[in-house]
Amino acid sequence: MKAILAADKNWGIGYHNRLLVSIPSDMKFFRQTTTGKVVVMGRKTLESFPNGLPLKNRTNIVLTANPEYEVKDAIIVHSQEELLEELKKYDTDDIYVIGGESVYRMMLPYCDTALVTKIDRVFQADTYFPNLDEMDEWVMTEEGEEQTCFDLEFCFTKYERK
Repeated sequence: MKAILAADKNWGIGYHNRLLVSIPSDMKFFRQTTTGKVVVMGRKTLESFPNGLPLKNRTNIVLTANPEYEVKDAIIVHSQEELLEELKKYDTDDIYVIGGESVYRMMLPYCDTALVTKIDRVFQADTYFPNLDEMDEWVMTEEGEEQTCFDLEFCFTKYERK
């Protein structure tokens, strides 16, 4: 299982239920990487998408505590146990955790890879991904070329569990 995200220098990932910044090449990477795969998210992450609709051409699994919550074209689960049971139906290599903060924190122990677009700036953020650079069990195994989008510098990185 993998986590996929974009984070600023402080590992910030969002503010007021929105991404910190939209980088077209990061969006393209996310689309190419997750299309045809299983994406796991919390309800607020789903609701942050255009029209609050599940992502096309993917199996969308949404975790929410609300037993009444329903969304067309998504699988709804209500607990970590129910989520882990549902995920047994899929190849772990095809599962991507896509947020938000509480879902990342809950599922990180089950992930062996994190694909992190590192943005070389600090934004105002209210949601964060755990700082993998401070965790002994994670190591950065790939760091792409630095790229620029407008005045933002970023690079694609890959972390793997030791």
